[in-house]
Amino acid sequence: MIYKTIDAANQAVIRKIVAASPVLLDVVQAKTVIQELNGAKVLLHAGPPIKWENMPDPMQGSCIGAVLFEEWADTEEKARELLSSGEVRFIPCHNVQAVGPMGGITSANMPVFVVENTTDGNRAYCTLNEGIGKVLRFGAYSEEVVVRLRWIRDVLGPTLGKALRTFESGLAVNPMIAKAIAMGDEFHQRNIAASLAFLREISPVIVKLDMNADDKSQVVKFLADTDQFFLNIMMASAKAVMDAARTIQVGTIVTAMCRNGENFGIRISGMGDEWFTAPVNTPQGLYFAGYDGDMASPDMGDSAITETFGVGGMAMIAAPAVTRFVGTGGFEDALEISNQMREIVIDENPNFIIPTWNFKGICLGIDARKVVEKGITPVINTGIAHKKAGLGQIGAGTVHPPIECFEKAVLAYAKKLGYTE
Repeated sequence: MIYKTIDAANQAVIRKIVAASPVLLDVVQAKTVIQELNGAKVLLHAGPPIKWENMPDPMQGSCIGAVLFEEWADTEEKARELLSSGEVRFIPCHNVQAVGPMGGITSANMPVFVVENTTDGNRAYCTLNEGIGKVLRFGAYSEEVVVRLRWIRDVLGPTLGKALRTFESGLAVNPMIAKAIAMGDEFHQRNIAASLAFLREISPVIVKLDMNADDKSQVVKFLADTDQFFLNIMMASAKAVMDAARTIQVGTIVTAMCRNGENFGIRISGMGDEWFTAPVNTPQGLYFAGYDGDMASPDMGDSAITETFGVGGMAMIAAPAVTRFVGTGGFEDALEISNQMREIVIDENPNFIIPTWNFKGICLGIDARKVVEKGITPVINTGIAHKKAGLGQIGAGTVHPPIECFEKAVLAYAKKLGYTE
């Protein structure tokens, strides 16, 4: 279809977002749904393309943990040698319909959520949340991390897969999002209500499965203990929605935001798969006892797909309990942030109403033109990793993309339309 104006094109893109209906279908090993993970040694990573030598230390640590998990090497030294040899191929998660939190490292035998956007038939994938403590996503690769990854592969993943396959048409995600946003989640730093909503749906099914009782008990306890479990479901759902929206390859709607510790990257609807990048910022926020900003890693992770969709930092007002945790102050500060974010989007999404925002819908359709015009960049809620691998999360806060990403995208689209030389 030919659109007479950029505004008309943008309206078509956001209609896709509003119409989307993501459904959680299954949990399977990544290699069964991502063809690129079969055969040669391949790792997926967060953010736009990056080389091993340019990865921040926590992302390199995540790669080491994945190599040990896959048994491509049996020591850290051998893993580092393999990773620096050029034998391992690195692909951005976004390039293969996937997303990954923090380091984003995904390997062939890791379980992933399978989310289908039923309105368009496209699918997206994300690894399962590992819980708290030392975890791969924050760059840890000790034996306890690898042991937990294998439990996720051997017990948690297969159990959730069996349970989800009992739903005739999958488990609808939008109703859980709508319920949880009314209960105080913003789906990046706070997923407590959504995780419990998922547990409410899945636990009665798990207990009826014909399988080892101890395994079932472990799975239910893990889900109950993991407040952030829904984040990875939200990420895959947002990815499925935004990928469908960007099939309308016109306009200036931001369809992806992500970071790899070196660069921040965005995509816009009118430029398809092209990345527009600039040096990444370091998150600012509150630190756990004994840590400070000098110890923080530069920003990384695909979880900003949540903000791209309109939640996370874009919906700060939905989760007053988060504002102190990420160092943004109190309720009035959250209100100010959300009101400011409304200035750089096209509309509000009527599917997801925020009671604390006078029952407005979440922000809908970040417009790269408005970001550049107003000089306001999206706010992203995020965890903060230690800059040294293996030390894990040291705080939480917010980060902004560099405005250069949006400037480059707008200029490229203007050139595509013939407005510039």
